Amino acid sequence: MWLAIRSSKAGSRVTRSLIAMAAMGVVLSYSASAGAQTAPAPAENAAPTADNAVMLTIFFKHDQSRPLSELNAQLERQGFYKAFPPAGIEVVSWYVMMGIGQVVTLRLPASRLREVNRILENTAWGSYHTEFYPTYDYKPTGLASHEKAQTK
Repeated sequence: MWLAIRSSKAGSRVTRSLIAMAAMGVVLSYSASAGAQTAPAPAENAAPTADNAVMLTIFFKHDQSRPLSELNAQLERQGFYKAFPPAGIEVVSWYVMMGIGQVVTLRLPASRLREVNRILENTAWGSYHTEFYPTYDYKPTGLASHEKAQTK
């Protein structure tokens, strides 16, 4: 089905939307056929190793429309500190970033990423708006580059 659309901002948005919907249909039809494939279940309490570890930085942005005491009470009711961080997940850093909230970096096996996500969905949302960033440790490389530059 072809639509005649004037060249305008609205027209280009509609065109992009139609292209995006068509692409999504292709992806969904492909993933449905791939869904029959099975993979072994990951070890639920696997320890992070050099082969499977990922680092995840999480921004817990405070809901600044509510007082801190109310936010903390909600976290307590939802069991945030009881569930987070999950046992066996390494906390690399946990900072308060003034004006933002808290920033936590975890090291975990990739197989436990969903577990961390579900804990945050169930216990942090409402008090925090969350943002997730895959990260990696650049410190040794950065310091080595600095040392090398100092000797030149």
